[in-house]
Amino acid sequence: MLKLPQKGFTLLELIISITLIGIVMLIVFGAMRLGYRSIEKAERTVDFLERVRTSLNILEAQMQSQIPLTYEEDGERKIYFVGQKESVQFSTNYSIWSGQRGYVKVIYNVEQDAYGRRALYATENTISLEDTRKTMLLDGIESVSFKYFFKDPLKVEGEWRDEWTETSFLPEMVSLNILDSSRKLSLNMLVRIKNKTSQSTAVPKPSPTPKGRLPRQGGSVRS
Repeated sequence: MLKLPQKGFTLLELIISITLIGIVMLIVFGAMRLGYRSIEKAERTVDFLERVRTSLNILEAQMQSQIPLTYEEDGERKIYFVGQKESVQFSTNYSIWSGQRGYVKVIYNVEQDAYGRRALYATENTISLEDTRKTMLLDGIESVSFKYFFKDPLKVEGEWRDEWTETSFLPEMVSLNILDSSRKLSLNMLVRIKNKTSQSTAVPKPSPTPKGRLPRQGGSVRS
Protein backbone atom coordinates (compact mmCIF):
# COMPACT_ATOMS: atom_id res chain seq x y z
CA MET A 1 0.00 0.00 0.00
CA LEU A 2 1.04 3.54 -0.75
CA LYS A 3 1.48 5.59 2.42
CA LEU A 4 0.66 9.26 2.26
CA PRO A 5 3.22 11.58 3.79
CA GLN A 6 2.18 12.79 7.29
CA LYS A 7 1.91 16.57 7.75
CA GLY A 8 2.27 18.38 11.10
CA PHE A 9 4.23 20.85 13.21
CA THR A 10 7.59 20.09 14.58
CA LEU A 11 8.35 20.92 18.20
CA LEU A 12 10.51 23.89 17.15
CA GLU A 13 7.74 25.33 14.99
CA LEU A 14 5.27 24.96 17.86
CA ILE A 15 7.59 26.75 20.28
CA ILE A 16 8.14 29.60 17.80
CA SER A 17 4.37 29.95 17.22
CA ILE A 18 3.61 30.07 20.94
CA THR A 19 6.37 32.62 21.46
CA LEU A 20 5.06 34.84 18.67
CA ILE A 21 1.51 34.62 20.02
CA GLY A 22 2.80 35.57 23.47
CA ILE A 23 4.66 38.57 22.09
CA VAL A 24 1.58 39.75 20.17
CA MET A 25 -0.59 39.36 23.28
CA LEU A 26 1.90 41.35 25.37
CA ILE A 27 1.88 44.15 22.79
CA VAL A 28 -1.93 44.18 22.66
CA PHE A 29 -2.34 44.15 26.45
CA GLY A 30 0.38 46.81 26.80
CA ALA A 31 -1.40 49.06 24.32
CA MET A 32 -4.73 48.49 26.07
CA ARG A 33 -3.20 49.28 29.46
CA LEU A 34 -1.52 52.41 28.09
CA GLY A 35 -4.81 53.55 26.58
CA TYR A 36 -6.66 52.90 29.83
CA ARG A 37 -4.08 54.84 31.82
CA SER A 38 -4.25 57.71 29.33
CA ILE A 39 -8.04 57.84 29.63
CA GLU A 40 -7.80 57.69 33.42
CA LYS A 41 -5.22 60.49 33.45
CA ALA A 42 -7.35 62.60 31.12
CA GLU A 43 -10.38 62.09 33.38
CA ARG A 44 -8.35 63.16 36.44
CA THR A 45 -7.13 66.23 34.56
CA VAL A 46 -10.66 67.17 33.51
CA ASP A 47 -11.89 66.67 37.08
CA PHE A 48 -9.05 68.82 38.44
CA LEU A 49 -9.67 71.60 35.92
CA GLU A 50 -13.38 71.54 36.74
CA ARG A 51 -12.53 71.89 40.43
CA VAL A 52 -10.23 74.81 39.61
CA ARG A 53 -12.99 76.48 37.59
CA THR A 54 -15.54 75.96 40.38
CA SER A 55 -13.14 77.22 43.05
CA LEU A 56 -12.25 80.34 41.06
CA ASN A 57 -15.92 81.08 40.47
CA ILE A 58 -16.57 80.86 44.22
CA LEU A 59 -13.63 83.11 45.09
CA GLU A 60 -14.58 85.65 42.42
CA ALA A 61 -18.22 85.71 43.52
CA GLN A 62 -17.27 86.34 47.13
CA MET A 63 -14.76 89.06 46.29
CA GLN A 64 -17.17 90.76 43.90
CA SER A 65 -19.76 90.74 46.71
CA GLN A 66 -17.22 92.13 49.15
CA ILE A 67 -18.54 94.66 51.66
CA PRO A 68 -15.67 96.81 53.03
CA LEU A 69 -16.85 97.00 56.62
CA THR A 70 -14.73 98.83 59.19
CA TYR A 71 -13.80 98.28 62.82
CA GLU A 72 -12.23 100.55 65.41
CA GLU A 73 -8.82 99.93 66.94
CA ASP A 74 -6.94 102.38 69.19
CA GLY A 75 -9.33 105.14 68.19
CA GLU A 76 -8.67 104.56 64.48
CA ARG A 77 -11.24 103.17 62.07
CA LYS A 78 -9.74 100.46 59.87
CA ILE A 79 -11.11 98.52 56.95
CA TYR A 80 -11.89 94.84 57.37
CA PHE A 81 -9.33 93.40 54.95
CA VAL A 82 -6.10 91.47 55.56
CA GLY A 83 -3.98 90.39 52.60
CA GLN A 84 -0.88 88.19 52.75
CA LYS A 85 1.00 86.08 50.23
CA GLU A 86 -0.77 82.83 51.11
CA SER A 87 -3.98 84.12 52.67
CA VAL A 88 -6.62 86.80 52.24
CA GLN A 89 -9.34 87.78 54.67
CA PHE A 90 -12.32 90.02 53.96
CA SER A 91 -16.02 90.56 54.66
CA THR A 92 -18.76 89.80 52.17
CA ASN A 93 -22.50 89.29 52.01
CA TYR A 94 -22.16 86.12 49.92
CA SER A 95 -21.68 82.84 51.79
CA ILE A 96 -20.59 79.57 50.24
CA TRP A 97 -23.08 77.73 52.41
CA SER A 98 -26.05 80.08 52.72
CA GLY A 99 -25.83 82.48 49.77
CA GLN A 100 -26.61 86.16 50.33
CA ARG A 101 -27.82 86.15 53.92
CA GLY A 102 -25.97 88.72 55.96
CA TYR A 103 -22.29 89.53 56.48
CA VAL A 104 -19.70 86.76 56.77
CA LYS A 105 -15.96 86.85 57.32
CA VAL A 106 -14.09 84.83 54.70
CA ILE A 107 -10.52 83.55 54.89
CA TYR A 108 -8.81 81.92 51.93
CA ASN A 109 -5.56 80.38 53.11
CA VAL A 110 -2.94 78.02 51.73
CA GLU A 111 -1.74 75.05 53.76
CA GLN A 112 1.07 72.59 53.13
CA ASP A 113 0.63 68.82 53.25
CA ALA A 114 3.13 66.14 54.26
CA TYR A 115 4.46 65.95 50.68
CA GLY A 116 5.20 69.66 50.38
CA ARG A 117 2.22 70.30 48.10
CA ARG A 118 -0.27 73.12 48.68
CA ALA A 119 -3.99 73.10 49.38
CA LEU A 120 -6.39 76.06 49.21
CA TYR A 121 -8.99 76.25 51.97
CA ALA A 122 -11.97 78.55 52.42
CA THR A 123 -13.09 79.33 55.97
CA GLU A 124 -16.00 81.56 56.86
CA ASN A 125 -18.16 82.49 59.78
CA THR A 126 -20.96 84.93 60.37
CA ILE A 127 -19.54 88.12 61.84
CA SER A 128 -19.99 88.26 65.65
CA LEU A 129 -20.89 84.55 65.77
CA GLU A 130 -18.76 81.48 66.42
CA ASP A 131 -20.01 79.29 63.58
CA THR A 132 -16.82 78.51 61.72
CA ARG A 133 -17.17 76.41 58.56
CA LYS A 134 -14.28 75.24 56.46
CA THR A 135 -13.88 73.43 53.16
CA MET A 136 -10.97 72.45 50.92
CA LEU A 137 -11.25 73.90 47.43
CA LEU A 138 -8.05 72.61 45.84
CA ASP A 139 -5.28 70.24 46.89
CA GLY A 140 -2.08 68.74 45.52
CA ILE A 141 -0.98 72.05 44.00
CA GLU A 142 2.65 73.04 43.56
CA SER A 143 2.15 76.73 44.37
CA VAL A 144 -0.79 79.00 45.29
CA SER A 145 -0.35 82.67 46.15
CA PHE A 146 -2.12 86.04 46.23
CA LYS A 147 -0.99 89.49 45.12
CA TYR A 148 -2.58 92.91 45.62
CA PHE A 149 -2.55 95.87 43.27
CA PHE A 150 -1.71 99.22 44.88
CA LYS A 151 -2.28 102.46 42.97
CA ASP A 152 -1.03 105.72 44.44
CA PRO A 153 -3.40 108.52 43.32
CA LEU A 154 -0.38 110.78 42.80
CA LYS A 155 1.38 108.33 40.47
CA VAL A 156 0.61 107.14 36.96
CA GLU A 157 1.45 103.46 37.44
CA GLY A 158 0.60 101.08 40.23
CA GLU A 159 2.42 98.06 41.64
CA TRP A 160 1.70 94.53 42.76
CA ARG A 161 2.38 93.67 46.39
CA ASP A 162 2.71 90.35 48.20
CA GLU A 163 1.01 91.82 51.28
CA TRP A 164 -1.67 94.44 51.80
CA THR A 165 -0.85 96.71 54.73
CA GLU A 166 -3.23 99.59 54.00
CA THR A 167 -6.01 99.96 56.56
CA SER A 168 -8.08 102.77 55.05
CA PHE A 169 -8.87 101.40 51.58
CA LEU A 170 -8.96 98.19 49.56
CA PRO A 171 -6.67 97.13 46.71
CA GLU A 172 -7.99 97.82 43.22
CA MET A 173 -7.37 94.22 42.18
CA VAL A 174 -6.45 90.90 43.75
CA SER A 175 -4.50 88.29 41.82
CA LEU A 176 -4.64 84.55 42.50
CA ASN A 177 -1.69 82.64 41.05
CA ILE A 178 -1.76 78.85 40.66
CA LEU A 179 1.27 76.94 39.37
CA ASP A 180 1.57 73.18 38.88
CA SER A 181 4.29 72.01 36.50
CA SER A 182 3.23 68.35 36.80
CA ARG A 183 -0.12 69.24 35.22
CA LYS A 184 1.40 71.90 32.95
CA LEU A 185 -0.83 74.45 34.63
CA SER A 186 0.05 78.11 35.05
CA LEU A 187 -2.98 80.24 35.90
CA ASN A 188 -3.36 83.85 36.94
CA MET A 189 -6.82 85.18 37.81
CA LEU A 190 -7.45 88.89 38.36
CA VAL A 191 -10.41 90.02 40.43
CA ARG A 192 -11.25 93.71 40.27
CA ILE A 193 -12.71 95.04 43.52
CA LYS A 194 -15.96 96.83 42.71
CA ASN A 195 -16.95 98.30 46.07
CA LYS A 196 -13.93 100.06 47.57
CA THR A 197 -15.92 102.56 49.66
CA SER A 198 -15.84 101.65 53.34
CA GLN A 199 -19.10 101.10 55.21
CA SER A 200 -19.81 102.76 58.54
CA THR A 201 -21.09 99.52 60.10
CA ALA A 202 -19.01 98.72 63.17
CA VAL A 203 -17.84 95.13 63.44
CA PRO A 204 -15.55 93.32 65.90
CA LYS A 205 -11.81 93.48 65.37
CA PRO A 206 -10.83 90.70 62.92
CA SER A 207 -8.86 87.81 64.33
CA PRO A 208 -5.35 87.23 62.93
CA THR A 209 -5.10 85.32 59.69
CA PRO A 210 -4.48 81.66 60.58
CA LYS A 211 -0.98 80.33 60.09
CA GLY A 212 -1.70 76.70 60.95
CA ARG A 213 -4.50 74.26 60.24
CA LEU A 214 -7.99 75.22 61.35
CA PRO A 215 -10.65 72.75 62.54
CA ARG A 216 -12.09 71.37 59.34
CA GLN A 217 -15.82 71.37 58.85
CA GLY A 218 -17.85 70.79 55.73
CA GLY A 219 -16.51 68.92 52.73
CA SER A 220 -14.51 69.46 49.61
CA VAL A 221 -16.17 71.63 47.01
CA ARG A 222 -16.62 69.64 43.85
CA SER A 223 -18.76 70.16 40.81
